[in-house]
Amino acid sequence: MLIKDFQLGQLETNCYIVTDEDTLECAVIDPGDEAGTILDYLESNRLRCRFIFLTHGHYDHTMAVQAIAEETGARVCIHEADTHATLENAPYAYLPPDGAILYAEGAVMHVGSLAFTVLETPGHSPGSVTLQCADALFTGDTLFRGSCGRTDLPGGDMGAMLASLRRLAQLPGDYEVYPGHMDSTTLEWERRFNYYMTYAINS
Repeated sequence: MLIKDFQLGQLETNCYIVTDEDTLECAVIDPGDEAGTILDYLESNRLRCRFIFLTHGHYDHTMAVQAIAEETGARVCIHEADTHATLENAPYAYLPPDGAILYAEGAVMHVGSLAFTVLETPGHSPGSVTLQCADALFTGDTLFRGSCGRTDLPGGDMGAMLASLRRLAQLPGDYEVYPGHMDSTTLEWERRFNYYMTYAINS
């Protein structure tokens, strides 16, 4: 599994391209902006993009979705709770294209030999998810290094956020954590030093 990280757009959102190196099939996670940068990487590495996975529907994670989907034919995946069907306050909800997959808890999405499991982790938004693939967690704006996503936007819920942080903390073993903003980290480091996670564990 090869993970490429780009910081895109004014809010420097992390976009991850996760590739099965044997088949060159890949998924793009949270293409927040600068579609050309992403498409150039796909083309130069001869990658076949099968899915666009969205950890949530906020605009800074979705601005390049349409261009990438149209160019590659990749299917867009998002939790229904972050779509305009349930949350009509743009830019805090996303209007998925026809044929989009509305994934939910327990869904497993296959990209070549890679399996991405969907964990519902609401709090930052109602439809926030974490994607687990092997020893990697793509946490969107749920878990950051030393922090967590804000909950004061429409659809945010601090109680739900604490429950989601507690859930992640209780996953067995350690994981590499790839958040929606800022630097990567590990789950064990967050269990020990992240105030919000330790508070969630003990509350």
